[in-house]
Amino acid sequence: MTLQVTRFKSGDPITVEGIAATVDHSLLRPDITVKELIEGCEIAKKYNCVSVCVRPSDLPIVCEALEGTDVLPTTVIGFPHGTATTESKAFETKDAIEKGAVEVDMVMNIGRFLSEEYDYVENDIKAVVEVAHSMGAKVKVIFENHYLTPEQIIKACEIAERAGTDFVKTSTGYAPTGSKIEDLKTMRESVSDHIEVKSAGGVRDLDQTLAVLSTGSVRIGTRGTVKILDEAAERVKAGQLIVKDNNQDLDGGY
Repeated sequence: MTLQVTRFKSGDPITVEGIAATVDHSLLRPDITVKELIEGCEIAKKYNCVSVCVRPSDLPIVCEALEGTDVLPTTVIGFPHGTATTESKAFETKDAIEKGAVEVDMVMNIGRFLSEEYDYVENDIKAVVEVAHSMGAKVKVIFENHYLTPEQIIKACEIAERAGTDFVKTSTGYAPTGSKIEDLKTMRESVSDHIEVKSAGGVRDLDQTLAVLSTGSVRIGTRGTVKILDEAAERVKAGQLIVKDNNQDLDGGY
């Protein structure tokens, strides 16, 4: 699966469609109902989001709801704490892809990383990557940056790249804080050109979205899709949409 992605910088013009092409519409709340899942898929289809990201057990529902559209069904692995065994993560990945996921967002084992068990963390990621890539799916590794220093974020990027990931990602959305603009810049600078960056956690309005995109991040996990894209459409009517870096930090939560 190959998707066309564009990395923006501050000052670049962007369209409403260009913003929608970065949005992974998030349906990950623990209390979300089947009715809300289907409604979320309708939102993603209406706004032409790149994907809907759901809990693994919800994949059959959303795959049916998205059938015949260009919106991708994606899911999470070892979510939200990353503490499942490597074997469990590998099986969960295989099962999710068999059920229709084309991308998986796996949570790094944060405790093992903070314990400096870097070989364990790399092998944990690699196990998921090998399964996913063998089945034609992409992998995003979630670091949960709230718990990491800038130096540790750089180290996590190095480990994830060696393990073969396709994306590095800031947060689950369930830590006390989410994305930070400086963290996104650090991540973009700390991985090779073939690896992309995803922001998640706290991106709820258009200005936050434009700030995130100014870092070169190409995906945004959010449930603020309607607000963001409606604001973008209104701003187009008033003038031109411009990507801009305002260095604001974002709150936790999808």
